[in-house]
Amino acid sequence: MSCNDLAPPYVRAIAPYQPGKPIAELERELGISDIIKLASNENPLGTSPLAVAAMHEAIDDVARYPDGNGFQLKEALSSRYHIGHACIVLGNGSNDLLELAARAFLAPGDRVVYADHAFAVYALATQAVGATGISVPATKGFGHDLAAMLHAAVQNKVKMVFIANPNNPTGTFLSATDLLSFLRALPPDVLVVLDEAYNEYLPQDLRYDSVGWLGEFENLIVSRTFSKAYGLAGLRVGYALTNAPVADMMNRVRQPFNVNSIAQAAAVAALQDEDFVQKTYALNLVGMQQVTQGLTKLGLEFIPSYGNFVCFHVTSAAGCERNGADGVYRRLLELGVIVRPIASYDMPDYLRVSIGLKSENEKFLSALGQALGEVI
Repeated sequence: MSCNDLAPPYVRAIAPYQPGKPIAELERELGISDIIKLASNENPLGTSPLAVAAMHEAIDDVARYPDGNGFQLKEALSSRYHIGHACIVLGNGSNDLLELAARAFLAPGDRVVYADHAFAVYALATQAVGATGISVPATKGFGHDLAAMLHAAVQNKVKMVFIANPNNPTGTFLSATDLLSFLRALPPDVLVVLDEAYNEYLPQDLRYDSVGWLGEFENLIVSRTFSKAYGLAGLRVGYALTNAPVADMMNRVRQPFNVNSIAQAAAVAALQDEDFVQKTYALNLVGMQQVTQGLTKLGLEFIPSYGNFVCFHVTSAAGCERNGADGVYRRLLELGVIVRPIASYDMPDYLRVSIGLKSENEKFLSALGQALGEVI
């Protein structure tokens, strides 16, 4: 008997999450330099200058444990969203919060609903606690089919639903009207985790007050992150806003000191840097137009995106079926461009590219044109 057999079957069955390839790894593998990484939806502007200054100041105190309750960060979030400390859960990135929700409320045999082509962690968090995931076909242009998800949730008596808005990796978006209709139709004893990691990339006319909905829906958990628009991906800090009884359960299973002191200080400062976030939004808007226009010129179809990334259909280019997305991905690596293959999302003919700086987008499009020409 192997020690591996001591783990529950549902843990042994997990296929670990595969992150985007790091630049250093590609440098080691191919011995090349001048690499750009457009695989992990990181902020090409880097980090808020206010956050950098706060990190330098906080580093002098790293010999001490961080505030396990995250008072200063909760205070900043409380001021921003007009919500009490008892309604806030801090996480080691928003991934941590998704897992905390699963650990706090799910048990072996429970059922969970999420959409096809939705963020991989929903299925992983579900499986890790022995619950059963029900993936609902994404029939709305690779987006969530809320009517089908509602039907699946009611028919299967599920305990939790995961919704990403905008969705990763497809970039699709659900309107406030559709979300509210879904929440009001769902049984009140079904928890809804609304993952808004890319919320800051939405244009003003599409934004909605999901935090304000907490007054109507005791079963709602809104999760957000500082990894994307705030440029703190390497620090791993996110937060969930929910009703106090739900937050209490999540905090009971949260690791002590799960958000380190430097991350907390940086997040407090980043939250105040509206100028940086606005620059990030503006850069992404222009970059998205640059990339999608370039994809169109190359004859590639793409999924309209509301995030800071876009999925494109590689085999929509005439004659590209022979080597497909994997062949184009590998050739891009050789040309010093890292994008994200998404075959694990049941999208084997697609690649996802993050929006970068203008020069990075140009290099990507040039390399993509070269790769397509060679694999066809």
